[in-house]
Amino acid sequence: MTDAIETHALTKRYGDHDALAPIDLTIPTGQRVSLIGHNGSGKTTLIKMLTGLLDPSGGTATIAGHATGSPEARAALSYLSDQPVFYDDLTVRQHLEYVARLHHTEEWETHADWLIDTVGLSARANDLPATFSRGLKQKAAIAIAFVRPFELMLIDEPFVGLDRAGRSSLLDLVAWAHDDGATLVVATHELASVTSSDRLIALSDGSVIFDGDPADADPDALADGWFDRSTPADDQLAEPTSDDDAS
Repeated sequence: MTDAIETHALTKRYGDHDALAPIDLTIPTGQRVSLIGHNGSGKTTLIKMLTGLLDPSGGTATIAGHATGSPEARAALSYLSDQPVFYDDLTVRQHLEYVARLHHTEEWETHADWLIDTVGLSARANDLPATFSRGLKQKAAIAIAFVRPFELMLIDEPFVGLDRAGRSSLLDLVAWAHDDGATLVVATHELASVTSSDRLIALSDGSVIFDGDPADADPDALADGWFDRSTPADDQLAEPTSDDDAS
């Protein structure tokens, strides 16, 4: 079976600064991965390169065996951004219809209605997302991301702006997609969700500092950019690094 994600020496450089050091990753199909790290650690940079929205400075990456940014790779993955973008003149339901039809989704109407209800937007389904609050926009974006078929979903900071019900709905949808065989990579500061993952990858200053079982890690320390491989995870204390830079 082809791996969902494979990278070889994938690098992003801005001048003399490595936003992402050469990274080699293999993520098997069906795995649920949490991606954590301090602000500026490289999480968003990595995800945007995997989506094909950002060109690498070096190395290669494939999605389901296809080069990132190719039509085949784009067909295989769904992307839930931390900054959702909407058409000004389309309602929530029209957004779902547009995306579903674009990806030839079967019985999209039933699926769209279920998603709209799941994220709590039934009463606002015919409203324009452009008029929504930050939290409601995120709920609309979640429904849009899940309405189409996908083998892999890349999710960047999905909990920002969500209320408790929204967070619960998103976690339920992630679990549903994972049970259905999809691969999920979730970049997050919501460390409580990490324990539900099969794998935890932590970045610090563009480099991988942990890649393994969440049970073997101290997520709080890793999110602050600190990991000592010579010390058991339970004994590690966080030593925060600067979080002035964007993710």
